[in-house]
Amino acid sequence: MPTSGTRRSTAAALAGLTLVITAACGSTGGERTTSAPRADVLAVKIDNVAAARPPTGLEKADIVYVEQVEAGLSRILAAYSSTLPPVVGPVRSARETDLELLRQFDEPTLAYSGAQSALQPSIEAAPLDALPPSKAPDAYFRSGDRAAPHNLYVRPGKVPHASPGVNAAEDIGFRFAAPPPGGTPVNERTVSYPSARFTFTWASDRDQWLVSMDRTPARTASGGRLGAATVVLQDVDVQPSRFRDRGGNTSPFSATVGSGTAVVLRDGKSYDVAWERKTAESATGFTTEDGEPMTFATGQLWIVLVPDDAEPAGDR
Repeated sequence: MPTSGTRRSTAAALAGLTLVITAACGSTGGERTTSAPRADVLAVKIDNVAAARPPTGLEKADIVYVEQVEAGLSRILAAYSSTLPPVVGPVRSARETDLELLRQFDEPTLAYSGAQSALQPSIEAAPLDALPPSKAPDAYFRSGDRAAPHNLYVRPGKVPHASPGVNAAEDIGFRFAAPPPGGTPVNERTVSYPSARFTFTWASDRDQWLVSMDRTPARTASGGRLGAATVVLQDVDVQPSRFRDRGGNTSPFSATVGSGTAVVLRDGKSYDVAWERKTAESATGFTTEDGEPMTFATGQLWIVLVPDDAEPAGDR
């Protein structure tokens, strides 16, 4: 089996070749392309409480995953491949949900601040390159403009990671193309966790869903608005895990292997879709009510893992 270094060198060498996408036309998000260079994904676990905002470099991610953590709060797992910003953060600790999500990718690198000691064996056994500060001290730094633990950042340029220019979403089968027929016009959609709230508002002048967190417009470190071309609200089973944080709070686990329903927001409309991921090694496929592959708008993709017992928020 080739080493990670060999794989990355090969991916980087192939990045300049013309992509031959053989599976794109039938892709639902659950099929990978076989003739194109693979994405070499850098995943960063990003803090998302009020004291950690605004994030740095989040607007450059290919995919932004939002997940529930202890005490009903939220954290972000951002996947980078097509573009690597100079700085990303603030970086926080990994969770069990991250390990299952990342098995969709080919040996991704995971930048994180640490993890519960009970989870560490699972991280070491996972098919990824775990990269906490202890393994790459030159890649991390503490900022002086905010208090710890919300001030740890990573410099992707100092991470042993290649960026072949392949979009991480396309790599796992997401197809960026014209929207499917139908859809329901919608201006706004809200998702609530016990202690966190996300609202996505359609801005036709920007062709984006502007993000608000906890009723406040979400911004980048430079002051711009965070916005997504496509938002997927994926209903998942969220159950208590066997892990706890330092305060004794039980860590929730969001199951992303299986099947269920989702809502896709794109181009000012919502689409009811089904999702399926047969195994941890499979990517997640999304299909319309007609059984056709769901297509996504070109640009950043947000996937919000919504507890399937959460009360639905109405469209506006």
